[in-house]
Amino acid sequence: MNLLACVVVLVGCVAASAQTEFPKADGLASTTSYSHVVVSSPGKLVFVAGQVANDPEGKIVGKGDLRAQTVQVFENLKKALAAGGATFDDVVKINWYVKNFKTEMLPTLREVRSMYVKKSPPASTLVGVAALANDDYLLEVEAVASLPGKSGAK
Repeated sequence: MNLLACVVVLVGCVAASAQTEFPKADGLASTTSYSHVVVSSPGKLVFVAGQVANDPEGKIVGKGDLRAQTVQVFENLKKALAAGGATFDDVVKINWYVKNFKTEMLPTLREVRSMYVKKSPPASTLVGVAALANDDYLLEVEAVASLPGKSGAK
């Protein structure tokens, strides 16, 4: 293979790998607890449905305990992401649905999230809701991950 062909192959490989960026948005208040914007290209997206605090047998973990339920939800997210070939390092968006949300819940939610999300926090939306699918659920969390050329589980 000649030098030009090697350069073309190398440039093609670099261009094909996904890149995730966390650009600062001018005119938006600075925050350390989530990212306003996450840009990812190219790659495969993994969409994880809302996860609740069920154990593998379908029993609710931590009735009435926000921290225990949040840990179970993130454990379930971790398993679901793995099924798609992803990890929390690949997550670019998280949507939270929190029953009867109050701002004093934020430290617990962020503390548990930080146990799993180690890099820049993903773009995030938190919505307080009156109810979830089961009266004992305190939260439901969904995620979107972007995979740079990784293949998912089959």
